[in-house]
Amino acid sequence: MGIKLLVLGSFLFGWFAVSDTAPLGSYTQRERSHWAFVKRTTPTIPTFTNAADQTWAKTAIDAFILERLQKEGLKPAPPADRVTLARRLYFDLLGLPPSPAEVAAFINDKSSDATSKLVDKLLASPHYGERWGQHWLDVVRFAETDGFEYDTHRPDAWRYRDYVIRSFNADKPYDRFITEQLAGDEMSTNDDELLIAAGFNRLGPLRKNAGNQEVASSRNEVLTEMTNIVGAAFLGVTAGCARCHDHKFDPIRQSDYYRLQAYFAGVYENDVAKSSPAEQAAWKTKAEPLEKEIKELNGKINKITSLEDPEAASQRVALTKKLEALQDQLPAPLPALYSVKNVSEKKSPIHLLTRGEYAHKGARVGMRPLGVLLPDGAGELPETTDKPRTALAQWITDANNPLTARVMANRLWQFHFGRGLVATANDFGRMGARPSHPELLDYLANEFASCGFSIKKMHRLILLSNAYQQSSALPTDEAYQALALKKDPENKFVWRFNRQRLEAEQLRDAMLAVTGKLNPKAGGPSVMIPIDPGLVTLLYKPSQWKPAMDATEYARRSVYLIAKRNLRLPFMEVFDAPDTQASCARRESSTHAPQALELLNGSITNELAEAFAQRLESEAGANLRKQIDLGYRLTTGRAAKPAEMKAALAFLQTQPKREFALTLLNLNSFLYVN
Repeated sequence: MGIKLLVLGSFLFGWFAVSDTAPLGSYTQRERSHWAFVKRTTPTIPTFTNAADQTWAKTAIDAFILERLQKEGLKPAPPADRVTLARRLYFDLLGLPPSPAEVAAFINDKSSDATSKLVDKLLASPHYGERWGQHWLDVVRFAETDGFEYDTHRPDAWRYRDYVIRSFNADKPYDRFITEQLAGDEMSTNDDELLIAAGFNRLGPLRKNAGNQEVASSRNEVLTEMTNIVGAAFLGVTAGCARCHDHKFDPIRQSDYYRLQAYFAGVYENDVAKSSPAEQAAWKTKAEPLEKEIKELNGKINKITSLEDPEAASQRVALTKKLEALQDQLPAPLPALYSVKNVSEKKSPIHLLTRGEYAHKGARVGMRPLGVLLPDGAGELPETTDKPRTALAQWITDANNPLTARVMANRLWQFHFGRGLVATANDFGRMGARPSHPELLDYLANEFASCGFSIKKMHRLILLSNAYQQSSALPTDEAYQALALKKDPENKFVWRFNRQRLEAEQLRDAMLAVTGKLNPKAGGPSVMIPIDPGLVTLLYKPSQWKPAMDATEYARRSVYLIAKRNLRLPFMEVFDAPDTQASCARRESSTHAPQALELLNGSITNELAEAFAQRLESEAGANLRKQIDLGYRLTTGRAAKPAEMKAALAFLQTQPKREFALTLLNLNSFLYVN
């Protein structure tokens, strides 16, 4: 009978069709009433009668924080000093340390809006997008190789990284940012920026299955990756848990999962050539004979894969070696946009899959958002919908969607404070953490939606609050310190600022910056740097790792280093750079012996220590006191303390300058942001 009736109005938001035939599940009131799935409230901003409280609660953020602190018997910390705040803001927004001159300028600015002016200056810096783009790349598990056993390179995937950096620098509205990534190719087929954005749909790891990406198992995994990241990145729900069965904890049915997957049923990879017809013809002349032979070899390998006798095994080894040799002979790919497109004639029928196995198909389903946010009986979109991912993006970015604005507002808070108002940024479900300040979360989400989804406006809102500008030092009152640590050891109520160790990229970039070696070049193809040859030989194809010919490229910012799934750079890995197989909602900060060994004995730190020593001599002259003071100002943002000066002078009587420089790069006051 099909769709018979359109319901005018909505449950939470939207217009939906009601079907009298589809086997659509219903949701209990308890499931619908989970805090993350209900409409955002418009909380009343707390007020205070005490003059001191009124002064501290200068913003709505401060008012919500102070109200909760008083409820818990806690109080805010004193404000951070100017040196500490300058360093905090620079690392937070740019991922780089301030120069001594920049710190001095902030200290000497006695105007009432000095902090506001500094925040605006940093938000306008092109380095802002490099820092905050990295946060987003973590969330969407960006990498430039396929992963799994072959870990094949994706030559043009770097264009998506540059798109993200440009978007943050331009303060692209978040709803537009989402829409471009989900459906840029549906918005325009000839706008390079939109086509690159749609490469988001290809970021997941990819198993090649002996070179045959058309087999059902491969296609199923591709669709799974496209679906899972929508739940994790945009909606903050673990939708992927419903791939094999109804979600065990959240109101996400298996049918919900595959209805979400149906939006991607017709999506296929699309490398949009950016070379001339003559260049393409010349490339095909070289490549097509090799590709034909490679395809034939793949077919032979597939035929003998199921055979277990020794002769078959020997044949597989020989054919595989021949295959690899042919692949190495292929000409380098021509420039292209790493994108996707809809191919209607190849559209995959989407079925519920028993235990998620592609061979065990159940009922066929069509496109529909998560049912818990729809009225009971809400139907599916027609299969002939022209722009399915655009429709999905419209639902996700609707200002009344209870999840999207909350999830991103929480991410912004987390990246500033080190902990989200919801500690589990990718999981707003029942097994995730509940918000520590639910009213504040809704206030921030409302502000985010009402300001046109401007991320930079949200930065200003947070950074100019007294809550953000608190000191990270423990209270000097020992009795109160004990009370605060006992009542809130994780500082979830924000009674002080969280001291944070530099992330892997920040640490490497900071070392390059203070030693004067940082290459500020922005954008372009990613850089391979020299690494231990022993690691290269472990790769499936060692020939894939080719360091840049220009050695100055090695000092580029870390966001521009190649993100290879099967080979994380040792320095980055030891300082907790994430695995790019899955979305990283929050960087962990571990402490273990290899970190100290890397900082003291590693090739990177020792090479940079030599350069740092040369910089100190060059810029401070022969005066040791001036060299020491400059070293401390560059690494910690402040002058050397008397005791530090005395110890450094004594140290330099017997030790070379590079050892002093290496010591500065190992200081806690360099490695941590207070």
